[in-house]
Amino acid sequence: MASTMVEFPTNGHTTHGYLATPAAGKGPGVLVIQEWWGLVPHIKTVVDRFAAEGFSALAPDMYHGQTASEPDGAGKLFMALNIGQAEKDLQGATTYLKAHSSTAKTGAVGFCMGGQLALFAATLDASIGACVNFYGIHPNVKPDYRKLSGPVLGLYAEKDGFVTPDVAKGVDKAIKEAGKSSEIHIYPGVNHAFFNDERPDAYDKAAADDAWRRTLTFFRQHLK
Repeated sequence: MASTMVEFPTNGHTTHGYLATPAAGKGPGVLVIQEWWGLVPHIKTVVDRFAAEGFSALAPDMYHGQTASEPDGAGKLFMALNIGQAEKDLQGATTYLKAHSSTAKTGAVGFCMGGQLALFAATLDASIGACVNFYGIHPNVKPDYRKLSGPVLGLYAEKDGFVTPDVAKGVDKAIKEAGKSSEIHIYPGVNHAFFNDERPDAYDKAAADDAWRRTLTFFRQHLK
């Protein structure tokens, strides 16, 4: 496995990201999109985990060098996200990832804010053939589900105060009403951010392990 920070063009600008590739050199490409904290070590670890499983994974830096370590700062970065620039960053990242992918179809996965951005990315480029949304939320990001080119897997938490089970079911229903494929799993008794093992207040190992297994299976099935 090899990993490094990279730079790629985004419609007149450049954006940085963290890229990891498998020992084979190339694997199915997966876009990994950050939580509201930014491109922090946890997200880089997730990218590395994908590479260890045989994928080429890229996490674009959606905050362009800024990160937060406490909720107030993260919330400010979250709400200040420029959606027009985010769209360019996601398109540039997808194009860059294709050159490192062993398959024509790539995937997108994101967490919290990144879950909503993963859905958005999957509507911007027809090469994204599968999307995994971990409890995605952003009030200013509104994907057009009619433009999805592949199925969506939604992974949610029963005790999530931000993305409640009703919200999760609403997203699932909206995707299906757009004529696209969606499946969801709501983990009982766990909270928002249950996948983040650097958040002891939220992390749930059993749910996180199962969600990781489902994510790998989903991408291996659809990224061919």
